[in-house]
Amino acid sequence: MMNDDEILRRLASLICDLLELDDLSLTRMTTANDVEGWDSLAHVRIVVAAEQEFGVRFSTGEITSLKTVGDLVDLIKHYSRR
Repeated sequence: MMNDDEILRRLASLICDLLELDDLSLTRMTTANDVEGWDSLAHVRIVVAAEQEFGVRFSTGEITSLKTVGDLVDLIKHYSRR
């Protein structure tokens, strides 16, 4: 099973690609407001890319309840255990 650090590393890479950022340091407490260019449209693109990257699928309710990167990490861990 993946640990938080591995998931955060993969998410940071994915978000850098999508938002065309040179470097990004993510923590579990990072929010969209902390990341340049992470608006509502980018949020949808990031979630879809994360689903593809990790081979998981989230419900609309889960997606709208995400407040921090840590919430996304927890969802990925939850579904990757199945």
